[in-house]
Amino acid sequence: MARTRYGTDRGLSARMMGTLFGLGLLYVVLAAVLIAIGMNAWFILAISAALLFGQWWFSDSLAMAAMRAVVVTPEQAPQLHALVDRVCAMADMKKPRVGIADSDAPNAFATGRSPSRSVIVVTTGLLRRLDRDELEGVIAHELSHVAHRDVTVMTVASFTAILAGFMARSVMWSSMGRNRDQNTALLFLVVIVVSVVVYFISFMLIRALSRYRELGADRGAALLTGRPSALARALQKITGDMASIPTRDLRQMEPVSSFAFAPAVARGRGFTLEGIMSTHPSLEKRLEQLARISSELGER
Repeated sequence: MARTRYGTDRGLSARMMGTLFGLGLLYVVLAAVLIAIGMNAWFILAISAALLFGQWWFSDSLAMAAMRAVVVTPEQAPQLHALVDRVCAMADMKKPRVGIADSDAPNAFATGRSPSRSVIVVTTGLLRRLDRDELEGVIAHELSHVAHRDVTVMTVASFTAILAGFMARSVMWSSMGRNRDQNTALLFLVVIVVSVVVYFISFMLIRALSRYRELGADRGAALLTGRPSALARALQKITGDMASIPTRDLRQMEPVSSFAFAPAVARGRGFTLEGIMSTHPSLEKRLEQLARISSELGER
């Protein structure tokens, strides 16, 4: 991994490795069950490889298409490019492509299969609402994801859940699903149960990693820019404005919700079912961390 001034986040690195290891074990279990009931091992491997490669290779294109975002040049968006240039210079990292999505929902996200293929996208709603320092904080947050490669890990990590759902649907539409004898019905039930369990555990592991990486990106951005308060203001503005955003714009953000700077709906405080299912930590938790960093830096 190319070193940047964001530094090494050992907590994030350990969680990414742990998540990938856990998801790998789940995939082995799912594949073993499918092979045990008679599905062709080479078919499973081929489907798995194709799905993983497609998701990894086209991750940036799919996210851009979902948001109807377009890559913009420095001539088209000079102020935005100037801020990205500034943060990249501070972080000593390669500049990603820069995109804009025409959406009133104030948000941003970074995606891409590698730092060299990454893209950072901001919405027109975000550009209208934030001042220069606040926007710089959001950009620094998104570039932290790129620097730590957690965007790539999140893309690969979601593969197991997608595969489990695909396999369950394949079985439902296969001859096994249409056959009515007792043994086949039992095998069918086993595959469905295993697929659901694998999907649920994968879902929970990915959500836990997603919440931690958002806190890590907030921390990295605050330390890099030296202005945690600007990032805190951006968070408060974005979450406060979500209630007034048209439903159409909120739905548009759903395909990239786990990669976005802020969730489309603010989450509650504390250890709740909604909290552990969320892709982002609560606003209160993010603001508390930024307040601690601001105090440590002696920010005024």
